[in-house]
Amino acid sequence: MPARERLPALNTETPPRADPVVAAALAADAPTALALLREGELTVHGRLTDASNAALYCSVALGSLSAQAVYKPVGGERPLWDFPDGTLAGREVAAYELSAATGWALIPPTVLRDGPHGPGMVQLWVEPDPAAEPLLDLQDPRGPEAGWLPIVRADVGDGRTALLVHHDDARLRRLAVLDAVLNNADRKGGHLIPAADGRVYGIDHGVTFSTEDKLRTLLWGWAGEPLPAEALEMLSRLAGQLDGELGERLVPHLTAAELDATRARVAGLRGTGRHPLPSADWPAIPWPPV
Repeated sequence: MPARERLPALNTETPPRADPVVAAALAADAPTALALLREGELTVHGRLTDASNAALYCSVALGSLSAQAVYKPVGGERPLWDFPDGTLAGREVAAYELSAATGWALIPPTVLRDGPHGPGMVQLWVEPDPAAEPLLDLQDPRGPEAGWLPIVRADVGDGRTALLVHHDDARLRRLAVLDAVLNNADRKGGHLIPAADGRVYGIDHGVTFSTEDKLRTLLWGWAGEPLPAEALEMLSRLAGQLDGELGERLVPHLTAAELDATRARVAGLRGTGRHPLPSADWPAIPWPPV
């Protein structure tokens, strides 16, 4: 029986909740967070039942330091037709490593380690800031309000439609560039986490780094537009890193073909100097979108 079928359901009344301010501060201190995640003792509180693969809500403690985390054991991964079995945890770690190399810190600290249910990905839990302004909205189908960019018209029932939009936000634009490099096939609205320190993090990067064009995202508002200067500078640095130490760190998690495809995506973005357009051969919007 797969490990994912033996895991407990999450009891939402008993697990400790992360403090948004404390979690944001630890996420911004990557060396401390990574040491905690690698060496700390994991206590599983239960399963996050809305996740398609086994995702366990945990506490992790090392000495006087503790935090909440998500643990995704390899044994709890659901087989996919388009990704090799048992590779999703490694792809999440590879996505973190690449995000860290950009200097933008768009993914919470993430490690691959052994845990109570075997090896898996462990990622720092960043509690969303309850006071953060929304990043997505449903607006008048005739057009977005100022400061918002259109994604798609949505059916809201009773024959009515609304325009799904995202904020014209530099933090989201950085994520859109990162997703293009990662070839992220699942950038849902629920994968955008506004932290208490003003950062926005992306989570759930198991379906990334395919050699085929699989970019599915809600962040299409800049499609076809010129990349910002900071993005072009970052891509130039990233190209060199992929041929050096970063590439070596990704080798345990990705195939040679996937690494070559990542280098090709970086080169393609630098060559066009523009945000990518949706593919005509692959759904552009993930389902469900939020």
